[in-house]
Amino acid sequence: MAELWFAILATTLIVFSVLDGFDFGAGALTFAVGKTEAERRAVIAAIGPFWDGNEVWLIAAGGVLFLAFPSVLAAAFPAFYLALFLVLWCLVLRGIAMEVRSHVRDSMWRSFWDVVLMLGSGLLALLFGVALGNVVRGVPLGTGKSFTLAFFTDFTPRGVVGLLDWYTVSVGLLSFVALLAHGAAFLTYRTEGALRERARQLERRLWIVGGALFVVVTAETAVVRPELFEALLRRPLAWAFTALAVAGVVFGVQAHAREHDRRTFIASAAVLGGLLAATATALFPTMLHSTLDPARSVTATQALSAPYGLKVALVWWPVAFALAVTYLAFAFRSNREKIRSEPEAKR
Repeated sequence: MAELWFAILATTLIVFSVLDGFDFGAGALTFAVGKTEAERRAVIAAIGPFWDGNEVWLIAAGGVLFLAFPSVLAAAFPAFYLALFLVLWCLVLRGIAMEVRSHVRDSMWRSFWDVVLMLGSGLLALLFGVALGNVVRGVPLGTGKSFTLAFFTDFTPRGVVGLLDWYTVSVGLLSFVALLAHGAAFLTYRTEGALRERARQLERRLWIVGGALFVVVTAETAVVRPELFEALLRRPLAWAFTALAVAGVVFGVQAHAREHDRRTFIASAAVLGGLLAATATALFPTMLHSTLDPARSVTATQALSAPYGLKVALVWWPVAFALAVTYLAFAFRSNREKIRSEPEAKR
């Protein structure tokens, strides 16, 4: 049962990262690809039909955590209080920015909300990466069931750690660049004209930078949590997910060279999904790794909730999952046409 619910939690978080990741990246690139008001409006039009539906997966992940692993949620929520509120404010403000920017036909009003969208999206791409870095590195779990996290301590990933250190910042930067590249792939797929060309050029450059950062973070992980690589080698499922990520890289390079925009976007999603799934497989069964004493780490088996509620939830979860996937398929099917930005006078 612990394996199943860990897999469900990991699946919802990975789907959220891949789906909401492209609109985080696209939003953060608002000014990089949108040189005019019409082009920035086209960026919002590209992500508009998807962003609110994508965030459902984050709510679903929170629900799974609350249902299946309430002790993990109870221990982690107070410690990550500041980070969670930063995430909440960024989610709220970027949603407001997309909804209200066109309500007033004033250049200063629209530029202000475009900046909010860019900053909110970029910060979310960075913060979720930092959060992943904290999960992989571990937290200062001691003798009690709770722990605290300062914003940073001595900036090292061992002992009494904080939210930020050189490892979590590195993972955050990798996440930031990777999601920007994913967003650029989405904009290349969804737009045409000069906007598409800029997004296509940025996509290639960002993935090159992301590849370099991935090598750095992999080397850092070998120092911070060397046992994860041993777990990767022992688990065939991790090999499959790693192969998916590698196939995404190869497929994506070929598709980008042939200007197959939809295939390039799918390959980008495969790279992100494969890497995150391989990471989750290596982490299992540990949910909260202790940087003070690994023996005090919290595992999925230890944190699992009462079995009756989990058995009832297994009846409803596939139904909810099917509904969410159906909505996602409908949204992509209904928005297949590329978006072309037009001068303001033609609107």
